[in-house]
Amino acid sequence: MVEVKLVRWVSLVLALVLSIAHISYCDFNPVDNYLITCGSSQNVSIQGRFFLPDLQQSSFVLKTQGNSIVATSNSSVPSPIFQSARLFPVPASYKFDIQQEGRHWIRLYFYPIDSNHNLRSAPITVVTENFVLLNNFIFDNYNGAFLFKEYLVNLTSDTLTLTFIPSSNSVAFVNGIEVVSVPDELIPDQAQAVSHSSPFSGLSDLALETVYRLNMGGPLVTPQNDTLGRTWENDEKYLHVNSSAVNVSVNPTTIKYRPGVTPEIAPNWVYATAETMGEANVPVLSFNVTWVFPVDPNFMYFVRVHLCDIASKALNNLVFNTYVNSDIALASLDLSSLTGALAVPYYKDFVSNSSMEESNTLTLSIGPDSDADISDAVMNGLEIMKISNGARSLDGLSSVKALLPKTPSKKSKLGIIVGLVVGSLVALLSIAWCAFCVIARKSNATNQGHPWLALPIYGNSQTMTKGSTTSQKSGTASIISLASSNFGRFFMFQEIMDATNKFDESLLLGVGGFGRVYNGTLDDGTQVAVKRGNPRSEQGLAEFRTEIEMLSKLRHRHLVSLIGYCDERSEMILVYEYMANGPLRSHLYGTDLPALSWKQRLEICIGAARGLHYLHTGAAQSIIHRDVKTTNILLDDNFVAKVADFGLSKTGPALDQTHVSTAVKGSFGYLDPEYFRRQQLTEKSDVYSFGVVLMEVLCTRPALNPGLPREQVNIAEWAMNWQKKGLLSQIMDTKLIGKVNPASLKKFGETAENCLAEYGVDRPSMGDVLWNLEYALQLEETSSAVTEPEDNSTNHIPIIPLTPLQPFDHSVNMNDGVTSSTDDDAEDSTTSAVFSQLVNPRGR
Repeated sequence: MVEVKLVRWVSLVLALVLSIAHISYCDFNPVDNYLITCGSSQNVSIQGRFFLPDLQQSSFVLKTQGNSIVATSNSSVPSPIFQSARLFPVPASYKFDIQQEGRHWIRLYFYPIDSNHNLRSAPITVVTENFVLLNNFIFDNYNGAFLFKEYLVNLTSDTLTLTFIPSSNSVAFVNGIEVVSVPDELIPDQAQAVSHSSPFSGLSDLALETVYRLNMGGPLVTPQNDTLGRTWENDEKYLHVNSSAVNVSVNPTTIKYRPGVTPEIAPNWVYATAETMGEANVPVLSFNVTWVFPVDPNFMYFVRVHLCDIASKALNNLVFNTYVNSDIALASLDLSSLTGALAVPYYKDFVSNSSMEESNTLTLSIGPDSDADISDAVMNGLEIMKISNGARSLDGLSSVKALLPKTPSKKSKLGIIVGLVVGSLVALLSIAWCAFCVIARKSNATNQGHPWLALPIYGNSQTMTKGSTTSQKSGTASIISLASSNFGRFFMFQEIMDATNKFDESLLLGVGGFGRVYNGTLDDGTQVAVKRGNPRSEQGLAEFRTEIEMLSKLRHRHLVSLIGYCDERSEMILVYEYMANGPLRSHLYGTDLPALSWKQRLEICIGAARGLHYLHTGAAQSIIHRDVKTTNILLDDNFVAKVADFGLSKTGPALDQTHVSTAVKGSFGYLDPEYFRRQQLTEKSDVYSFGVVLMEVLCTRPALNPGLPREQVNIAEWAMNWQKKGLLSQIMDTKLIGKVNPASLKKFGETAENCLAEYGVDRPSMGDVLWNLEYALQLEETSSAVTEPEDNSTNHIPIIPLTPLQPFDHSVNMNDGVTSSTDDDAEDSTTSAVFSQLVNPRGR
């Protein structure tokens, strides 16, 4: 097999070389074309392109606050561009004159050549005026000898500034830079959102980073053979099953470009090779050819597929499907009907989140259509590009403003001097006052029954907490302000070590996106859950702060309580109340725990809905959880449900706004499709996610399961199909069969269906969801007295004599810090008999 592929590649390369004289490209001539070798004193030639020394051009300027350092290497290097480097011990920038606004390649070359500085451990940060390109990249953490980064940025001014930022006591460096303009039509402003009918708009305002660019079934295509200087690598190492694909090729001169598709989209060398379906050793011929790509799941991706029918002998024979992850991207695609001929290039663009929940891969698959006469499919080329996030970053969550060093202006220097003098006097007075306070507090400490004070109901209490005197020891400088904001007890790291027996693995409760969670016991015997941040996690400082700030403002029976935090020794640790029965998911599937009864499931869903309803309506400004799922609904020892994990939460829109514009965050399978398409977050995004939870509770299976047949992978789509047929009972947990009142099940199904509406405006509020779930519980408990509702039972409720209760009241008594509404415990105790909103419509 290897020999056959080698012969084919050699034959193809020879054909390409022989045909190069006949290729009549209209080569694209970029207006801006900076090719720079950094630190070198002479020109460097790479694959037919000439790179000029960075100090011998007048159309850009190198600015630095100190002297830069030149490093050269006489030893063997991967490419001539890596023979020299320019090192920056202080922030420095290259400022380029831009002749033509629009999309530009920014390509960076890095190789830690031998020098007096340890470049392998030097953190590199690179930003433009608007976007973060690299953030603290270190070669010691990288599996590779050199680094080549390619970005596509839309420039809207006559200059581009590339700034290199070293960390303290280190240097930043770069070996080579390219800044090259590209055709405006290369990347459109819109692309099809995978799994949704509406397009994703606004790509022109975002930066892209090339992650993968593949020439399917063919050899490496180098920049000298691409009119835009791109590199296309072979796809074989990304194939999920090597034997599933067979490469085919034709002479590149046979490729016929049509209007709208030019060699700038992809060279004919890419369209002249392809992967088709091979022998996969499977019992059915309609298998899929799949490529698997490691990606960062915290970003969205621009995906472009290149297709050209070079395998068929006649028109309309090749009909196939294309999938991105588990979603169908192109259905029943007949290339010849779109292009009108064989060997005519075609491409299609998509925008997709990375992949399945808690996975770090993106998959692309092709497979024959079920109605096709021939079981075959084709793929010629693929490009995957990362899309900048809400912080306008392609690497992490920090913005340009947060990374650029702050330099005071000349006008502010006098103010700084005056401020220092005044500040010194204030500091002396503060020290004297603090000394007096410490003496006074020590005299009162013996009368305190507890070593710490409870969290305030809202974050406006003036009570001083222990954190205000200990946070100076923190290793996380950005968190120091937390200590003076009454965000709960500040734990010393040694206290956490003692509580968890030095993070004993036998006490491990689970692992999440932020880090590992341990069971702990405080000095007073209180059991707690300790969440320890993982420094390698994509969730970090921002989520840490958000969790503390959100939970310090919120107190509710159905929200997990935050006891305190620790930010010593560069640790980010959160301490919560202990939830004895763990996450809801553990009681649905994947464990040997006893099955929950239908009544228990309803009460758990009602409890979670109460918590979310409080988030949306109980504070001065609504709070959107943004990561509602069964692992974030925890159960205490009495199976009372509490919503947890507020690291991704966002403050809701103001009264004069309809949504919050933000980058897409959340868990795959639970994401609101409208939020995904428009990046516009509302409370209805939580409602959609909760609808997925309801289906998960009923069917006891994951929100996404790629091991199932394609139509069953996504629980929301699969369960909705059965719900619309009125056959939801056919897919419910088998342990519930015969134990659920059909009227209660029907109401539950209708509620979930409404939550999963395509558009937020068609979904109910969380208050209405709560009302309907309480009604479903009432139907379950009064099944002997209530007949099954009519088909329009969502809007028609039979009159049932109930014991009156007071409606919900979320007002707060700021004197004692206790809500003046009906006590939650009393409310829960009567859930089995009544639900308050039925009596008084104001409760809705």
